[in-house]
Amino acid sequence: MRPIGRFLAVLTLLAMAGCGGGNGRVAGIPQRFSDIDPYDWRGITPAHHPVHGVDVSRYQGAVDWHRVRGSGVSFAFIKATEGGDYADPLFFQHWAGAAQAGIPRGAYHFYYLCRSAVEQAQWFIANVPAERGTLPPVLDVEWNNTSRTCRSRPDPEVIRSEIETFQRIVGARFGQRPVIYTAVDFWRDNELWKLRGEEFWLRSVAGHPSIKYPGQDWSFWQYTGTGVVPGISGEADLNAFAGSEAAWSAWLARRSL
Repeated sequence: MRPIGRFLAVLTLLAMAGCGGGNGRVAGIPQRFSDIDPYDWRGITPAHHPVHGVDVSRYQGAVDWHRVRGSGVSFAFIKATEGGDYADPLFFQHWAGAAQAGIPRGAYHFYYLCRSAVEQAQWFIANVPAERGTLPPVLDVEWNNTSRTCRSRPDPEVIRSEIETFQRIVGARFGQRPVIYTAVDFWRDNELWKLRGEEFWLRSVAGHPSIKYPGQDWSFWQYTGTGVVPGISGEADLNAFAGSEAAWSAWLARRSL
């Protein structure tokens, strides 16, 4: 969920977006989108999944949510908070814009490994409205090797315990336990498969989750951070839902606030 600095690539993306977005020439992803740095997908690809969405933060800038909806995006996860004292300055703009466009949306929290789960859960609750019909919250847990203030790597048992604390507090407030977003290295290093009863959103930009997270159930898959989506002027994170369109409707009915 962090920005990728590719100046020339972004110029190419902007030109493509200005011409209408996805061009259908990237194998393995839905034709309505494109990718400026595509992976050579083999086997089960993102295109095998019919329901797709985006996640955004301030790094995407202003978003034309009606164009995003028109491109076939079915959901959006929007960054709200980070740690215990940072709120994304574009959260409410994105939150309102997605709602006005009729896109189901949820809020996510980026976990800071140098503050307690209790403090972070309280910060998220203080900054995110509990609105009926929205998607469940998301807890984004990953290594942040570029952080200038926190290079901590707690023991796996500590990390899993803190995750469970955040899940319990935020789940009680919103009436829905958060989805957990993570990346391959963090999932492996901290043995997150030991977390029972949790729902996962998995990042894997070079292979299907069934390969990168063997045996792990998941509901969402982030398959690129360099996507092109009409209405988003910068690099876009693209995500697939695990099931069919009917399964997506059932998931919404079960997991919406």
